[in-house]
Amino acid sequence: MTGPGPNDETAKDEQTVNEFGYQQELRRSLSWFSLFSVSFSIMSITTGIFLNFTFGITQLGPVSIWIWPAVGVGQLLVALVLSELGTRIPLAGAGYQWGARLIGPAYGWFIGALGILYAAVGVPGIVYLAVAPLAEYVLGIDDASPRMTLFIALVVLTLAYLINIISVQVAARINNIAVLAEILGSVVLALLLFFLWVAGAKESDHGIGYLTEHHHLPGHSYGYAIALASLVGVYTLAGFEAAADVAEEAVDAKRSIPRAILGSIVVSVVLGMLVLIGFTVAIPGDEALAAGGLPAVLQYWLGEGLARAFVGVVVFAMFSLMVVSAAVIARLLFAMARDNMLPGSALLKQVNPATKTPIPALLTGFVLNVAVVIFGYNSSNAFGTLVGATAVLPYLVYLLIVLAYGYKRRQLEAIPGAFNLGRFAGVVFGASLVYLVVVILTLTLPDEFRRANYYVLGGLALAAVWWLLGLRPRLARGEAGAPVLGRQLQQSDGVRVQGVEE
Repeated sequence: MTGPGPNDETAKDEQTVNEFGYQQELRRSLSWFSLFSVSFSIMSITTGIFLNFTFGITQLGPVSIWIWPAVGVGQLLVALVLSELGTRIPLAGAGYQWGARLIGPAYGWFIGALGILYAAVGVPGIVYLAVAPLAEYVLGIDDASPRMTLFIALVVLTLAYLINIISVQVAARINNIAVLAEILGSVVLALLLFFLWVAGAKESDHGIGYLTEHHHLPGHSYGYAIALASLVGVYTLAGFEAAADVAEEAVDAKRSIPRAILGSIVVSVVLGMLVLIGFTVAIPGDEALAAGGLPAVLQYWLGEGLARAFVGVVVFAMFSLMVVSAAVIARLLFAMARDNMLPGSALLKQVNPATKTPIPALLTGFVLNVAVVIFGYNSSNAFGTLVGATAVLPYLVYLLIVLAYGYKRRQLEAIPGAFNLGRFAGVVFGASLVYLVVVILTLTLPDEFRRANYYVLGGLALAAVWWLLGLRPRLARGEAGAPVLGRQLQQSDGVRVQGVEE
């Protein structure tokens, strides 16, 4: 006898979407590896380490890299909770759906609003402050004008969204190639730097004990320095739930989503640790790192040509992150519009019948990202603070989701053959909750982040205004919102919504 084929799995996936009260409109074509690549690209250890490595070394010294696995364990705890929810509620715009289904439409709305704010600002921050300047370095454009930086940023954004408009399959193929290039490039580079250092190819002022050296900045305690140094991992190892955001385009979603989420975290933590060790031992001296960051370290050991080539791999990884981020924000907008939760929902929920992509949602995400990039061009100081504020947003989303899971977990029955935490659910919930509280305090209490907090509060205030003036009347009339698990609800055709009690 043969097992179920791809068509059987697709039929089951589509039936699941129907049971939740929707029609299957997006094309199911993403394999487990494509889902893994989505989550891995959103985290992008190459991007995160390249942008934040100097910050961690500056705060605590080389010993700061050993905080990375500790952060990885905390992220894995959160990922376990989200993996179970990805199995139970495999719908597009996952965070919004989980909050709405477990608690209610208001709860889901604020999770979705935080997600939109994060995607609308975080992507432009990376493309304008990182991708464009690094692309200039790779291309040998010295002393580029602000207009050139803006032009490159807009070109990258436009290409990322155009790829998604063509089809999710094209986006997935590009992303799969980028993931393989990033893994091979990062690991090979780290090993090469390590062996060059071991062989003494060039002068270095330290031995292997350098990995345990530590310091803190004047006026900071070691506890404060450890908290700030931990942000290298906190900034980087976020976004692993992205595989669940494209759940309605996944094949065998209930099984492939948790495998993709957990696999991406484990691989990112392990490979990221190898990269950190290789980069750290290769630091020729504190002056070189302070003067030119990682590009200067690479150029010292490899020469200008190879250094530019590796930075080219970094730029490609960042571009892949842009492609995936465009897909994620579009699926979130589509999912919320499908429940009539957004202004212009009737347009935003439309899916092109030929490409099976939510083109209006993609174009809306593009306009939001371009507007924020142009804001950054005109107001660089305020833009830097705005981008810094987005660091806490995914962790607020995680906290709200974990709290919703904790509230509902005793009512969730085990799903045969799917991912379930079972008797460990309480321990994982408690540990992940404590971890998230610590991370959020670290991202909000230090003086360096005080101004950024006001941007987050401003975003929440705007979300509250739309909730009060636009959304509550719709909900009161029964014109918006997804059904909450555990409440009786019959669709117009009499089909019972999955997970809803009779």
